[in-house]
Amino acid sequence: MDRKTTSIVAYLTWIGLLIAYLVGDREGAKFHLNQALVLVLAGIVLGIVAAIPVIGWIVTIVGDIFLFVCWIIGLVGAINDEENPVPVLGSIQLLK
Repeated sequence: MDRKTTSIVAYLTWIGLLIAYLVGDREGAKFHLNQALVLVLAGIVLGIVAAIPVIGWIVTIVGDIFLFVCWIIGLVGAINDEENPVPVLGSIQLLK
């Protein structure tokens, strides 16, 4: 896969992220692979927080809306071949 395709596929669920990482252009799409990984991990954390009654549920609802907006921003950036970090979470670097 070329860089742009790898970047787009990375945002399509955790399975897409895994496929993009294993098969795609890792070096060219490293920025979007990292952004997608941060969003997936944030979603997992929100899933754990959802186990807390009432407050956890509220945090999870707001967090899910925020993650959805970040996902759209990241996906649009990948489609337009731009490297704009997502709000708040975009500065986290997990992939070197």
